[in-house]
Amino acid sequence: MYKLLDFFKTTGFLMVCFVVLSCSNHKHPEKAIFRYNESAGIGSLDPAFAKNQAIMWSVHLLYNTLVEINPQMQIVPSLAKSWQMSDSGKKISFMLRNDVYFHDDPAFKNGKGRKFTAADVVFSFQRLTDKKVASPGAWIFNNRVDTIEPFVAINDTLFEVHLSKPCPQFLGILAMQYCAVVAKEVVLKYGDEFRRHPVGTGPFFLRGWDEGQSLILSKNLNYFERDSQGVRLPYLDGVAIGFIESKASEFLSFRQHKIDFINDIDVAFKDELLTRTGELRKQWKGKMYLQKHPYLNTEYLGILSDTGESILKLSPLKQKKIRQAIAYGTNRKKLLMYLRNSLGNAAESGFLPMGLQQFDSNVVKGYRYNPAKAMQLLKEAGFDRSHPMPPIKLQTVPNYAAIGSFMVNEWKQLGINVVLETVQKSLLLDQMSKSQALFFRGSWIADYPDPSNFMDVFYGGNPAPPNYTRFHHAEFDKLYEQSNKETEMRKRNQLFHQMDSIIMEECPVIPLWYDMVVRFVDPAISGFYPNAMNMLELKTVKKNIRN
Repeated sequence: MYKLLDFFKTTGFLMVCFVVLSCSNHKHPEKAIFRYNESAGIGSLDPAFAKNQAIMWSVHLLYNTLVEINPQMQIVPSLAKSWQMSDSGKKISFMLRNDVYFHDDPAFKNGKGRKFTAADVVFSFQRLTDKKVASPGAWIFNNRVDTIEPFVAINDTLFEVHLSKPCPQFLGILAMQYCAVVAKEVVLKYGDEFRRHPVGTGPFFLRGWDEGQSLILSKNLNYFERDSQGVRLPYLDGVAIGFIESKASEFLSFRQHKIDFINDIDVAFKDELLTRTGELRKQWKGKMYLQKHPYLNTEYLGILSDTGESILKLSPLKQKKIRQAIAYGTNRKKLLMYLRNSLGNAAESGFLPMGLQQFDSNVVKGYRYNPAKAMQLLKEAGFDRSHPMPPIKLQTVPNYAAIGSFMVNEWKQLGINVVLETVQKSLLLDQMSKSQALFFRGSWIADYPDPSNFMDVFYGGNPAPPNYTRFHHAEFDKLYEQSNKETEMRKRNQLFHQMDSIIMEECPVIPLWYDMVVRFVDPAISGFYPNAMNMLELKTVKKNIRN
């Protein structure tokens, strides 16, 4: 036993030891505990600070929002049973459930969780916009809700949102974890320590949190949702989250059945686990199973478009034909196969990613690998062997250096002269925000599943972020503004396709691939389904207990 503890300590497994001793299947064979690792750590369990995946996942287990996104990327009820939009499109009325209770906590009378009401929604949304709270999610209501009386509780089960103007994407925004409903008594009781004392209405409640070591959640026996057979959710008895920083240690822990799944794959293991075509190698079949699903993330190359910037004035990238030549000269499928083991789909349509309902490769035409076309465009732009193109600098972060080198070598064979510079992520983001990055690798992950979230990146009225390329196009801006007023879905989708086509023609970005959710899951787990937002959904998960 002592040797085992020494092994855990020396390999970063102290957290796993804590979880094993606290809730191992050997001590509690009747308990189904879902275990996963969060290498990035969790800084807060306050929904107002759910700014990254690690926090969003845990908040989603502890809290509920008015509406949520199902695996088909449809908006479905959660705390709200139904809703109705006014004819003007400026008021949404939510009919709320009356059978939802907060977790038990000393903040409530007699320590018993009270019933959730519309007043809790008002408090939660007002808190999100409170400057004293300084939530990074405050932006979601900016220029969208009424400035006088945005949130109103008509009675305990009727809540209204008053908008400043029609906002077709607003329901999707309300599904964000920032909008999870909290209780006023709890926030007031714990004050600055509320981050460590989450009390929600979700399927699990906080059992214990040893920061940096482990976080334990237990099943909410009073949770309001049931399955199609009337059985109360969740099926699991609890969730144990660990914080191993080392990806090698995380993988070893997974292979030893100490954690139940791994999100994504570290570059060190991709060739060992996966074939070039992205399938699980034979020797691993039966020991784990692989889940792949479209992810609302577009990986791309960005190009500064503001001709007023001095770094662009003398650059070949000022010419659209050069930008298009680079797009045609990028062999996305080869890149994905050899550097990512086919994890992703070649971005040969627009900027809108696969996984969005509005994605349509038959309507929006992007760039397929065509070296002859790339060289033709170079020649038309005035460059050939006798007049070589001046060098262009592509900036990327160290994790993408191999991908950058691959593209640079491919382009050079066509006469596209690019040099690669790797910089730290924080520095690159700073340069992108200040128009100091001329040519850079970027990615855009959806905040909510609506095309507007991707078209925000190119609207001329937006700062950086999100408009890192400083793209400004009068027709695009007109269509964008029209889409924010249009409520008829078919017409709205047509507007997005038109906008995406303009982006492809003008080429301020060169889409590389549409990302995938990639999970390696222990065979003991069932009912665990990926989704395009890569949200961790555990309500319907079951775990077979090993003897």
